[in-house]
Amino acid sequence: MEPTPFTEKTLSRTLLDVMIRAGLIAVLVLFCFQIFSPFRDLMLWSLILAITLYPLQERLRGSHKPGHVATLIILIAIVILMVPIYLLGTSIADSVERAMDVVKGGGFHIPPPAESVASWPLVGRPLSDLWLQASTNLPELTAKYVPQIKHVSLGLLGKLAGVGMGFLTFIFALIIAGIFMAHGEGGSRAAVQIASRVSGPARGPKIAELCTATIRAVALGVVGIAFIQMLLVGLGFVFKGIPGAGLLALAVLLLGIMQLPVTLITLPVIAFVFATEGASTATIIFAIYVFIAGLVDNVLKPLLLGRGVDVPMPVVLIGALGGMVTSGIIGLFIGPVVLAVGYQLFWQWVQDRPSETGGPPL
Repeated sequence: MEPTPFTEKTLSRTLLDVMIRAGLIAVLVLFCFQIFSPFRDLMLWSLILAITLYPLQERLRGSHKPGHVATLIILIAIVILMVPIYLLGTSIADSVERAMDVVKGGGFHIPPPAESVASWPLVGRPLSDLWLQASTNLPELTAKYVPQIKHVSLGLLGKLAGVGMGFLTFIFALIIAGIFMAHGEGGSRAAVQIASRVSGPARGPKIAELCTATIRAVALGVVGIAFIQMLLVGLGFVFKGIPGAGLLALAVLLLGIMQLPVTLITLPVIAFVFATEGASTATIIFAIYVFIAGLVDNVLKPLLLGRGVDVPMPVVLIGALGGMVTSGIIGLFIGPVVLAVGYQLFWQWVQDRPSETGGPPL
């Protein structure tokens, strides 16, 4: 029996079937994404924490069940983190409340500008006039720019609220990470199966291993070190009663992820303490502690950053800034890790060369 000829009508019907199926799949994917999107950052951060902490679970496991060890690790981590996070959060709230009290009480005074400001090119005269008005009649100037001030104030309060929500999300992410760690072996097999389905059986395990190594390297060597530095320096600021200690601690976190020296903050704070309180046993101990805490990354980086793959610092910086803009404080942690994984996968694809026979790379 001769095969049925492949007519134009058959081709049209086949194409229509493919388009309908592709459309239905696209609609399903879109709905799934919309349902999952509110939990995206939480699940990503939970997965990053689980991958980072899983080797610790394997070391402590012994003859115990994985779920019990994972629960113990998460409980210890939450107990350790809750106290400094609470102190830093309280400090941020106190700083905002104190600033509002100063503005409401009229105790805020701006000194007049120097005469040399007016001689600056282009912006000198307008800036000098605005500065002079602020120093002589601040209420009138404030009333003039009430809409702009209101917009900036609401934005700042929103960012500060996002910081608190970010810390709360961090605690929830730890709990979910414990669940992931309890099923770590099954999750590892699933990751290899997914990578093998996308990249082929030969390259799938290598891709999964590369992603795991990148996540651990960046999470420990960059984000983890910056977070530890923030806690150490921030606690010193809080116990010493430095004004705006919580905000300064967040600045330490940002500088640490950006790979900039934290001494840009610690040295001016030490100078401020000596200028206001003088040289005493307490101020000297505070100065030594804060200075050493600001340099702790030089000790931790060789221990943590060397374990894994090399990721250029500009990639980490762009990931941190972009993540913070798109997802707030939690994006500051997720952004560098996700962008580093994408960077490594991209260069892995670039370095793969087709075989001499013209087939796909193995």
